[in-house]
Amino acid sequence: MRFALPARAAVLAVAALLTAAAAGPAGAATGFGPLPPHNPYAGPDGTATMHGDTGSSDATVLPGPRPGAALTSHRTALASACPTVLVGADGYPVALCTTIFGLTPTVHLLDPADEHSLAELPLTKGSLLGGVYAYLDQRDRLVAVDGARDLLRIGHRRTAAGGWELFVDGRLSLAGAVPDGDAVTGLSPDWQGRVWFATGKGVVGTADDRTGAVRTLVLPAGEQIANSISTAPGGTAVATTHATYLLTAGADGTPRVAWRQPYDRGPGRKPGQLSWGTGSTPTFFGPATGTDYLTVVDNAAPTVHLLVYRTGSGEQVCSVPVLKAGGSGSENSPIAAGNAVFVAGTYGYPYPKLPDGAGPSVPASGAFTGGFSRVDVRADGSGCDLVWDNRLRSAAVPRLSTADGLIRTVLRSPVIPGTDATSVLDPYSYAEIDPATGAVVRTRWLGSGFVFDTLQMAGTVAPGRVVLQGTTTGVLRIAEG
Repeated sequence: MRFALPARAAVLAVAALLTAAAAGPAGAATGFGPLPPHNPYAGPDGTATMHGDTGSSDATVLPGPRPGAALTSHRTALASACPTVLVGADGYPVALCTTIFGLTPTVHLLDPADEHSLAELPLTKGSLLGGVYAYLDQRDRLVAVDGARDLLRIGHRRTAAGGWELFVDGRLSLAGAVPDGDAVTGLSPDWQGRVWFATGKGVVGTADDRTGAVRTLVLPAGEQIANSISTAPGGTAVATTHATYLLTAGADGTPRVAWRQPYDRGPGRKPGQLSWGTGSTPTFFGPATGTDYLTVVDNAAPTVHLLVYRTGSGEQVCSVPVLKAGGSGSENSPIAAGNAVFVAGTYGYPYPKLPDGAGPSVPASGAFTGGFSRVDVRADGSGCDLVWDNRLRSAAVPRLSTADGLIRTVLRSPVIPGTDATSVLDPYSYAEIDPATGAVVRTRWLGSGFVFDTLQMAGTVAPGRVVLQGTTTGVLRIAEG
């Protein structure tokens, strides 16, 4: 019999685990420094956003499957690509997916026991990236902006018949702030409870759905925003196709530029990237507060660089060439914890669809050679050093657990070993990586073919040592058993 609903005691235990993890000394067990501080207007750290927390660390305080434990994998077919799989304090996963046919953003409430869909709610269709970025608030509601330019808070509850439903628990129109033909690509809460948002055509704003106040700032002409944004107590980080920004808000919520740092955007969009510019959602990290530094990867040719700035001043700490062993380009947000930063390469990754206006790649095509690098900021903050660099073919946004000291991702292997070719028949494997060396310490085969393609989407380490990973067709569950 399929176990659809955990008992109340189990749900409370999960909530206690997530709360304790958020309050605990993140990173202490494995020597990493603190992760960004908990945002009181977001859900549990590690599972509230695509990149774990509002600082986009791509790290978690939750442990994954134990070393030596037998692993199982299960695929839930949702006929949708599911880039965002989040878990609230109540233990229920919430996925924001885009249907394969029709490209309709759809929210799914998933069963914590096996990830089958308990309820679904289609949203108004907008841009391709409009079905990607969202977060869970402190009440486990999914916060997203739909194609009608409405800021939504989507909750879940029991029905009178004993089932579940998803429902819109709050709505605020952003139509007066987001021009026709534009769409919100990223959003994140700040420490005052406002929702920061950024649009593809360079509008950055704050929205307070408690008062209805919406305030905006238009960034310089030609600067687009193709990734999500990150928030920390010191401000909001936005990476455009030309520069990295730290923004703060005035008393009325109007955004203002604290600092701006341009970067080398290269001659054009590289193969395996979705826009001409950085592929990074900017990442806060640091050894003292968890937000001492801010990092992105540029789009320089032929070799990209990891760029690190001091959050308070915007002063550049370092520019380090990365992904030198494989194709040098990345569409992924870096992992960062303490002094360590990890960058996964996506150069040449075959996306089935690109956002409108992505333009041709330069060069026109490229092989998916892979690449993974670690860079450490020196303890005295005087610069950074490349620690290791390899050709790991990560097919997902990796996630670091500071609880067990492992990086988890999905690897895409070629059908013909020893080549860089990709095909619809490629096999995919779950992998655990030693962050000290970059070596793969364990793998488990997941499946072959298009239905298992993780399409450079982020994985989430969920309570109970479970890994949830979106694919082009649904959600994978990797667990002990």
